[in-house]
Amino acid sequence: MKTTRFLTLTFWVATSFCVAQPRPTVLSTSALWYKQPANQWVEALPIGNSRLGGMVFGGILEDHIQFNEATLWTGSPREYQREGAAQYLPQIRQLLADGKQAEAEKLAQEHFMGRQSNQDDYSQEKVDWFAMVRRLTESKGNPSSAAFDDRSWKTMNVPTPDGWERAGLEGLDGAVWFRTSFELPEAWVGKDVVLDMGRIRDQDFTYLNGELIGSDEGIAKNRRYKIPAARINAGKNQLAIQVINLFDKGGFIGVKTSQPTFVVYPVGQQPTDGVPLSRPFNYWIQNDSPPASPRYQADYQPFGDLWLKLKGQEQATNYRRELDLTTALSRVTYQANGVRFTREYLASAPDQVIAVHLTASKPGKISFEASLDSPHKESSVRKIDNQTIALSVQVKNGALRGESQLRIQTQKGKLSISDGKLIVSEADEATLYLTAGTNFKSYQDVSGDPATLSQRPLQTLRTKTFDAVKAAHVREFQSYFSTFSLDLGHSPNEQLPTDERLQQFEKSSDPALAALYVQYGRYLLISSSRPGRDGVASQPANLQGIWNDLLTPPWGSKYTTNINLEMNYWPAEMLNLPACHEPLFAAIDELVESGRKTAKAHYNARGWVLHHNTDLWRGTAPINASNHGVWVSGGAWLSHHLWEHYQYTQDRPFLQKRAYPIMKEAARFFVDFLVKDPKTGWLISTPSNSPEHGGLVAGPTMDHQIIRDLFKNCMAASEILGTDNAFRDTIKTMYGQIAPNQIGKHGQLQEWLQDVDDPKDTHRHVSHLWGVHPGTDITWEETPDLMKAARQSLLERGDEGTGWSLAWKINFWARFRDGNHAYNMLKLLFRPAISPEGTTGGGSYPNLFDAHPPFQIDGNFGGASGIAEMILQSQGKQGATPMVDLLPALPSAFPTGYINGICAQGGFVLNIRWQNGHLSGVDITSRAGQPCVLRYGDKQLRLTTEKGKTYKLTGDLTVM
Repeated sequence: MKTTRFLTLTFWVATSFCVAQPRPTVLSTSALWYKQPANQWVEALPIGNSRLGGMVFGGILEDHIQFNEATLWTGSPREYQREGAAQYLPQIRQLLADGKQAEAEKLAQEHFMGRQSNQDDYSQEKVDWFAMVRRLTESKGNPSSAAFDDRSWKTMNVPTPDGWERAGLEGLDGAVWFRTSFELPEAWVGKDVVLDMGRIRDQDFTYLNGELIGSDEGIAKNRRYKIPAARINAGKNQLAIQVINLFDKGGFIGVKTSQPTFVVYPVGQQPTDGVPLSRPFNYWIQNDSPPASPRYQADYQPFGDLWLKLKGQEQATNYRRELDLTTALSRVTYQANGVRFTREYLASAPDQVIAVHLTASKPGKISFEASLDSPHKESSVRKIDNQTIALSVQVKNGALRGESQLRIQTQKGKLSISDGKLIVSEADEATLYLTAGTNFKSYQDVSGDPATLSQRPLQTLRTKTFDAVKAAHVREFQSYFSTFSLDLGHSPNEQLPTDERLQQFEKSSDPALAALYVQYGRYLLISSSRPGRDGVASQPANLQGIWNDLLTPPWGSKYTTNINLEMNYWPAEMLNLPACHEPLFAAIDELVESGRKTAKAHYNARGWVLHHNTDLWRGTAPINASNHGVWVSGGAWLSHHLWEHYQYTQDRPFLQKRAYPIMKEAARFFVDFLVKDPKTGWLISTPSNSPEHGGLVAGPTMDHQIIRDLFKNCMAASEILGTDNAFRDTIKTMYGQIAPNQIGKHGQLQEWLQDVDDPKDTHRHVSHLWGVHPGTDITWEETPDLMKAARQSLLERGDEGTGWSLAWKINFWARFRDGNHAYNMLKLLFRPAISPEGTTGGGSYPNLFDAHPPFQIDGNFGGASGIAEMILQSQGKQGATPMVDLLPALPSAFPTGYINGICAQGGFVLNIRWQNGHLSGVDITSRAGQPCVLRYGDKQLRLTTEKGKTYKLTGDLTVM
């Protein structure tokens, strides 16, 4: 072990407060750019102002900006908790104590899950609707008949792994008929055969030559129907399948293996020996108005699409599409017919609009049509005045409606409106201003006026030029973004477009791409989670930030609180964006209110609780299935963010008035909830689960780590504030009784109370390592044996994973102080999610969006945090002087660089420089005048600091 050299110095340096200054713009670390327009959504470039979000495709003859407004969701205000659920809690606990997990999950599913929307009226509505579609009342003729004429039907290529929504049926629920055929080989005549169609969402009735041969329900079931020889014709056989899907994605989704589907083969032979069904399938939408299915929680919704059809720009050359992170401007440039065309796109927070500005190098060359539409079935476009059209939308089966207005300003040229389209001819330049608003006012109030919200910004823009709007936008954005800069090194790959850099990253060094990724994460957080304006709170960044193009988005694009929502905010404090935490804090304020009701109804407990998901309406009850939905630590984990904000800012009023009361009430829930394990005598969390792994259990390790963290932080906060001595004593006593972290027979950190971990298990969740990161329950300084066990657990899980899982592993390896392993994980995170063969996997999409797959933004934020953790860490023992670790996990791939404006707990901002893998200098600015301990390798330096002063040190921590 190396000897630690520890110096204690008390001094101050009389220098001005050092705000991190970014160096001049460098292309490789400030812009994403491409040589071609986006062909799909995950190639488009995101812009956003926290409330409005847009995805810029940048087409030449047809441009597309898909847009969102943060409060457009399904559902409506309602109560989520199931009153009386607490009476079943003792039975569930006892079943788990007796080892009867299946019985406990069954009881919890029936009586303990939260209430669903429309659950009281749905059963009879479903029966009536189902009977109607099975009677074929809408059909002229019988689609199951072999002789039915389907030549007027449309066609669909199958399978559609992401649902028929991705095949043009976005938002469709209901009953759809499909027809196809196959030719029976002569050698098979007289043989029984198997029809294999893979998985179907959700129910099918399958007919062969007019006879029903099979029916099943459920996504998990592969449809393999045995057909007796007597039912099969020699030669052509006609298949007809009625598919019924009542919510979420629909249709034929295939299988996740290379095994053939959509084939017919003789019984006893392999699918590879089969004959294929004729494709594409013909289809007919029989009914798209089923009763609203009961839903545990709501889904975030797209709002609409802005389309530009441009004229006189054929045969374009020198095309470039980019997103400048320093100004939050997207830009498209190209040449056509001797003219240089430019389009700029921005989402302004000061003016609350998305703006598109079109210019040309010669006068009179701007001609285009602009139109609005929406994937919502209930939507319409109308003319407002000679410069403005409006799009109105109504969310299906929900309380929310919205209005978007599109106004155009031109210089010279002609402007008209025809058939709901704005038409510009021969203008010198043109600017489009797009607004949007909904009737959402709060999670309990939907009495707002969408028209007023969409009209108001346009009134103030009548007297403004685009240059003024752009300048205000850039100033406001840079007030957040320019507090931080970094340089991780350079390589020739910086000259490549971003998508090509991704392709090359694993093969060749490109440290500047890692720097770009960090800044992109900061850009995305600013764009999706800025503080509210004009007294209106912003929504926190959801599973996709604020960008979503689907009516049935993955996992509802909501707020998953067993990792994903929290990961969104890992960069907020360290990467100098503390204000971006505010929308999350505002949501927590509301979750406390609904969480109190859930705590009482489900656990007969005081305080507040949040399970593994929430939404716009602040549901806090357990949802989905009991084997993963009964998880009690969401509120405690969110409380960790309140404490971290205080740790980084030293904002005592925030701690006193906002953070501590919420933390205390979260802790109060666990005072009532924790029970003594009869076998060990430890206090344990039951029922719960280790997200989303292993089912409903008693005493998952992650819960205990989070609860200890909450109790520890509450004790520290109450001491700082000089309050609640009795409560502090209570949780102090309980803290020591909570089931401890345990090392299992494989040398691993146990995930559960019992030593049942499988070293061959590669599950994407590694939740029991929460105490390593983001928690501090396990550290090298205080619990080295547990740290080694946690490392062993991560080695057993393996490096592979989905996007957010890869990002979390980067942070783990940084905490293990293994920078090169963390960098190897970064390579996996940067792996192109879309291969040259078209297959998808965890990694990054061409626009650098994180791929679960599909897109989840948490991996972007977790990856940015992980890169920062390689360079600086400041986690430490609560209540003690913060230990600021410099370059704790610097990988050999980043031998020389600097980072300015990175933040540490205790209220410090640092500029760090290194060369050839060694620290060369550090400036530390104290925002709060707290003492600090700096550590680099085996050197330590204690500082007593003065608020507002900057201390300059050499690489060996000598004062300059």
